[in-house]
Amino acid sequence: MTFRRTEEAYSATTRDVRVMVSPRFLPEQSDPERGRFFWAYSVRIENLGKATVQLISRHWVITDARNHVEEVRGPGVVGEQPVLKPGESFEYTSGCPLPTPSGGMEGSYQMLTTDGETFDAAVPAFSLHLPTATRTLN
Repeated sequence: MTFRRTEEAYSATTRDVRVMVSPRFLPEQSDPERGRFFWAYSVRIENLGKATVQLISRHWVITDARNHVEEVRGPGVVGEQPVLKPGESFEYTSGCPLPTPSGGMEGSYQMLTTDGETFDAAVPAFSLHLPTATRTLN
C-alpha cells in the first residue's frame, strides 16, 4: 500500500512521531437509504526521532453528525503492534461506518520507548464527509 498524500491529508506530530491520515468515502460499501455510510482511512505513522518506539494501543473518538460519540480502545492497529526504528514508518488502512452522511474521528496511539516510557501520539482530528458535501470538521 502506498500512502496517498492529498489535499485531504491530516497530520499531527507528537514527540517526533508523525501521524498522517487520509480518509475517503466508499460508496460501494454504503447504503444511504438504510443509514449506512462507510469511509476508509489510510494512516502513515513515521518515527522522525532518534529513539525506537512501539505502537502499543489505540484510542479513537468517533463522532457522527448527530453528535453521538463512540470511543474505541484496543491493542495495536490492524492486529499489529509495529516497532519503528528512527526513520521508519508504518502504513495501514482501516474503515469506519457511520449512520449519518458526515462525522469525524480523532484519537491517539500509546507509544512505548526503548527506555520503557509511554506517551500518547496524537491522531489528528479528521473529517468524514461525502464527496459532494461542504467540507467541515464536525
